[in-house]
Amino acid sequence: MPRTTHRVGAALLPLLLLVVAACSAGPSDRPAVAYHDGEQQVVPAPQPPKPAPVPPLGSPGDDAQSWEDCTDQTRTELGGLPPGMTFSCTRLISTLDAPEAPERGTARISLIRAGSGHVPLVVLGDVGGEPGTTYAARLATQLPAELRNTFDIIGMDRRGTGESDPADCVPPAQRDAIVGFDPRATDRGALDRLLESVLAASQECLLDLDERLQAYDTWRTASDLEELRLELGVPRLHAIGRGEAARLLTTFAERFPGSVGRLVLDGAPDPTRDAIGQAESQAQSAEQAFDVFAADCVSRGCPLGPEPRKVVGDLVERTRGTPLPAPGTSVGAGRVVQAILLGLSDRATWPALANALAAADRGDGAGLASISAPLVADQGVNPPWLDGDLITSCNDTTVRVPPQRTGELALDWVSRFPLFGGAAAQRLVWCGSWPVPQQPLPSPRRPDLPPIPVISTANDPQLLGLGTDHMAEQMPTGVLLRWQGAGHGAIGKSPCITEAVSRFLVQGTVPTEGMACPG
Repeated sequence: MPRTTHRVGAALLPLLLLVVAACSAGPSDRPAVAYHDGEQQVVPAPQPPKPAPVPPLGSPGDDAQSWEDCTDQTRTELGGLPPGMTFSCTRLISTLDAPEAPERGTARISLIRAGSGHVPLVVLGDVGGEPGTTYAARLATQLPAELRNTFDIIGMDRRGTGESDPADCVPPAQRDAIVGFDPRATDRGALDRLLESVLAASQECLLDLDERLQAYDTWRTASDLEELRLELGVPRLHAIGRGEAARLLTTFAERFPGSVGRLVLDGAPDPTRDAIGQAESQAQSAEQAFDVFAADCVSRGCPLGPEPRKVVGDLVERTRGTPLPAPGTSVGAGRVVQAILLGLSDRATWPALANALAAADRGDGAGLASISAPLVADQGVNPPWLDGDLITSCNDTTVRVPPQRTGELALDWVSRFPLFGGAAAQRLVWCGSWPVPQQPLPSPRRPDLPPIPVISTANDPQLLGLGTDHMAEQMPTGVLLRWQGAGHGAIGKSPCITEAVSRFLVQGTVPTEGMACPG
């Protein structure tokens, strides 16, 4: 993908109303009156500030970036494009640590744009998934014409991912060991072996990245968004964040409230739960999504037969000791589970996932190897996904779980969540030897932000719907929308949700709180 480097550059207390019983059916418009009784004075508590109005759409701004056409590479990456759709790419040079500490050096941030001359709309994806430029380009092909004619869709590879100073530092052997680790291992000895692989990976990344290692986190990536806003020449940044990227947008909003435009959170991690709670809820949500996949599979007469969960459970058990052959690699139980997690994220890929699982049941691991390959192997110019995920997730959380506690959790979760509980518990091992971050992420609590739609998906394999509900509840200006569908992210998949988001972004129409869209 062609890239061009360019330098970015006292409130009055309200008085108690006198209430005359049975005289009014609604609130009074008369001035408030304080009531004195001897030395007593009753004064109600101050009211919280009202949410800010929906920000204006604004103009295209004064973009100082130099963009180069990258339509052909994007077409190859996505496997095709709608007629007439073009893309351009560039790089933003952002301060490595934070704008207030420029002496720490710079980070190169890879960007892609669909459209030219419209209002910027930044699209962000999960740090552990496909690069943000790829996700944004893919989403741009699924958005309605009203959105594409109003906005330039701008995708960003987050720090340490894609082509944004990629954290390609985990040795291949450790990468394979971490991703392919036995998802049903619960004994201390086995988990110690996982810890050894993670420790070797973290040591190699420390040697390779040095002081840059701890700069790959959500707190500092929020400052990349602020520098992007400045470089685009717009007063406020409009953006969509899917899944884990919602945490990036809430961090941006807490740090730079005056820069917040029209934001949408398409799924979100539960802000009321720590890393252990997050991992547990992820295992629960993945199990629920698999049940929906299995029911859909049976209804289509898919090749997994009438009991997909039993077939897949038996497959995982067999591959714990005997990995499946695949071109250039092998597929053990860990890779099987990781492939299922990735395949569940998009309902459009469920038939391909079912076929790959059926082939694996017959002894051919090629399909599952292909689905899970982005986690452990380069995909064109993009490095493996594991590295950026491991580094950013450990830099973002202050929780460090002792090995004995991890073993207890694994034993419990494998029993309760037989397909995905073990893999979820093993993520807690990743950060066991990682430095505790000095700057925890802020809670999303600002009451003076504009309304922010938060979309909850009923059967998301990565995020429990209830957790997204909690995000909307905790945000003083959050507006909850629910999609009763399945997959990771609703925008571009649910016509109902997509239309509501389009009206909000284009027209500034805030969705109705609690609106639900069918699956």
